[in-house]
Amino acid sequence: MLSAHQNLSLAPFSASKAEWPVESIVDCDDDGSTKLANSTTSKLMNSAPNDAIQRIAVIGGGISGLAAAHRVAELRPSARVTLFEASDRVGGVLATIRRDGYLIERSADMFTTKDPWALDLCRRVGLEDQLLNTNEAFRRAFVVHHGKLVPVPEGFTLMSPARILPVLKTPLLSWSGKARLAWERFVPTRRDQSDESLHDFAMRRLGREVYERLVQPLIGGIYTADPTKLSMHAAMPEFVAMEKEFGNLTRGVQEKATKAKREGTGARYGMFLGLRDGMGSLVDAIVRHLPDGCLHLNSAVQSVRRHENHWQVEVADAAQTRHEFDALILATRAPHAAALLRDVDAELSQELANIQYASAAVPILGYRRDQIAHPLDGFGFVVPLVERRQILSGSFTSIKFPGRAPDDSVLFRVFIGGACQEELVSFPNEQLYEIAQRELAELLDIRGEPQVRELVRWNKAMPQYHLGHLDRVARIEQLAAKLPLFALAGNAYRGVGIPFCVRSGELAAGLVCRDAYDSD
Repeated sequence: MLSAHQNLSLAPFSASKAEWPVESIVDCDDDGSTKLANSTTSKLMNSAPNDAIQRIAVIGGGISGLAAAHRVAELRPSARVTLFEASDRVGGVLATIRRDGYLIERSADMFTTKDPWALDLCRRVGLEDQLLNTNEAFRRAFVVHHGKLVPVPEGFTLMSPARILPVLKTPLLSWSGKARLAWERFVPTRRDQSDESLHDFAMRRLGREVYERLVQPLIGGIYTADPTKLSMHAAMPEFVAMEKEFGNLTRGVQEKATKAKREGTGARYGMFLGLRDGMGSLVDAIVRHLPDGCLHLNSAVQSVRRHENHWQVEVADAAQTRHEFDALILATRAPHAAALLRDVDAELSQELANIQYASAAVPILGYRRDQIAHPLDGFGFVVPLVERRQILSGSFTSIKFPGRAPDDSVLFRVFIGGACQEELVSFPNEQLYEIAQRELAELLDIRGEPQVRELVRWNKAMPQYHLGHLDRVARIEQLAAKLPLFALAGNAYRGVGIPFCVRSGELAAGLVCRDAYDSD
């Protein structure tokens, strides 16, 4: 579903908040980081000298590492930037395949513009003319309800409705469930400021039925997480703040919607964007803007050490090459970062190792349109756990964007696994295809076999923002700050999805460039 792997930016419908299908449905408030990033960038661009040669290493070639290397090159053009990637390609989970007239995304197929960092990077690497809006005619999603696809009530934003009438009309909730949702206005505000799980927060404010039928599948689509462990402070801070500011979610969502309408706010390109030639084109464009000799593929880093006034990086090649660098950006998944830092800082290593990950499998199927009875008048669907199905969600990829399938065909992505059904990911390929084809046939009334099949496995690719995650990240950042000319990047810390991966990499670049400037 998700919603980048180390840089997973994918959710079943999209990805990149990793962008799952759910990103097609809702958005999140900006947390103010744009101002921080812009002010940092301005300071560095104006003050960093260009005549001092700095050797800067980036370990990890996912979107976070690529963004970091690209930003270093922008901030310090004279620096010698080296990016080490263990595999034979960069981009991490972001990759685009063309087959038999289909354009297949192996990971995220779009990103949100609510958080501006991915859009800004696309502009800087020359992809503005490739940006695609989602199909305006079908900007909605479905929830599986007793084996049928039912539209998400219009205006329902993850946890609360901006409009009451659509909720009153929806068959997703019984009248008692609707009454409990209406009562949310009168639920006392929680005074305890400690972290709370998604399950506990939603049950307390909205009741069991709304939680099970709407909140769990919609938010589960973004994080593929166990809702009893998912941290509200880390994953959904805007709703925590909304309760504190307005006293309840209903009033908060409605007032924010009224304000947005009054001010006419909205993204220039729409809330979600894809790229005409797929997300692989973003990877290719970044690579074209990197300095010559920057990329070192098939270069698995075995160890890093701080030695005197530089970093030593040992690469697993025939010569067991050791390289020396002035600065180091570690843009790998947290467990790999933990292993590399074990001899550098044992406490930091342990904190990183405590960040857990979930896995998912993504069968991708293409059918002729005449095989499908459902009108496909949406972007996809999510599946509540209470439906007891073996899939998490399905994305109608070629409905969202043009050019993803031949004119007479439709491309689907089906998401299996996640933290609550992770055992399914280990099933053989054919069994996963069989699950995906059976579930789509039942829900969409599909007849016959697919024209094209592709299977992607995201093994331990999706970081889990468990209770206490922000406290752990704060400790990680404090410990990392003690290491000279060092920074961490990736989706394990302060946001999943392409925009947050880009921001993480660019902020890491800003940190080491600033420190390099201070040390010149």
